[in-house]
Amino acid sequence: MKDPRIEQLAKNLINYSIQLQKGEKVLIENFGLQKELVSALVNEAYKAGGFPFVSIKDHQIDRALLMGGQEEQYNLIADFEAEVMKNMDAYIGLRAGNNINEFADVPDEKMRLQGKTVGQKVHREIRVPNTRWVVLRYPTSSMAQLAKMSTEQFEDFYFNVCNLDYSKMDKAMDALVTLMNKTDKVRLTGVDTDITFSIKDIPSIKCSGQMNIPDGEVYTAPVRDSVNGKITYNTPSPYNGFTFENVQLTFKDGKIIDASANDTDRINKIFDTDEGARYIGEFAIGVNPYILHPMQDILFDEKIDGSFHFTPGQAYDDAYNGNKSNIHWDMVMIQRPEYGGGEIYFDDVLIRKDGRFVIDELNDLNPENLK
Repeated sequence: MKDPRIEQLAKNLINYSIQLQKGEKVLIENFGLQKELVSALVNEAYKAGGFPFVSIKDHQIDRALLMGGQEEQYNLIADFEAEVMKNMDAYIGLRAGNNINEFADVPDEKMRLQGKTVGQKVHREIRVPNTRWVVLRYPTSSMAQLAKMSTEQFEDFYFNVCNLDYSKMDKAMDALVTLMNKTDKVRLTGVDTDITFSIKDIPSIKCSGQMNIPDGEVYTAPVRDSVNGKITYNTPSPYNGFTFENVQLTFKDGKIIDASANDTDRINKIFDTDEGARYIGEFAIGVNPYILHPMQDILFDEKIDGSFHFTPGQAYDDAYNGNKSNIHWDMVMIQRPEYGGGEIYFDDVLIRKDGRFVIDELNDLNPENLK
């Protein structure tokens, strides 16, 4: 028996997220086979008059390839996949896997090899700027475990989050975008956190279901050398198969000058990837009313209600601050009271306290008004 929630999700992805039109081509790239949703997406693409193409991948096979991968080989893989991507109008990336730590033992240099070949040449250079794209997870037992929920409870949560009325959220975000575009100085406070920076003249972009599902953030970037102070992230942060906790970063004139975590040596090696890895490429405010707690999956965690993320590494082209890096690491701090609270100030005016917007023009973004 078909799950109507899957059919609804497929309709939303094809018709709202990527807005597939007659005669357009969409690549559905599935990591970990989820036949029900892939089939539903194919059917919805045909209904829209489009041409679906499907690529099936698997994290265990990718791990095996990476362990012995060579630069010449991965440049050829990137060339092959780039040729496909160039012909697409839209892209849906479906991620499903049973082990968040599948790449834990892959050497760092192999992960960097993938990033500078397939990641750079296919996704950053072609997919992101030239297609209408959306990336999403699919519920698995592993995700339910990380969320500390039963499988059925997690599926209910997942479909509430993913089938949210994103068009309503989209309209509510307009006031925040307008305010951020007028703002110069930002200050973030919380437990062991007090940090300031400028976002002057860097565009603010709303994310309301067109590029990620689940969604619910407005992002920009700090002026590259303007970040000063200390931040202590209060959520676990997986990166390349290792989960970092108690991450604390100290900034001076934009640069991370001190970094500590549950593995301080390991985190500093990541920040030594390249020059841009020690500078911030994104600042974003999370507002999804159904996502309340971290589950070590960044597509969910970065949208947590009452959170923000402050991201070392590459800046997005549409909110570009000049920072270039092979990493883009979204790290999340939650400011709701049960996580220690905190404040966001724009030009010395308090706009959010303990996870709730406190000025009238942003009230529609509080959770009771988004559900």
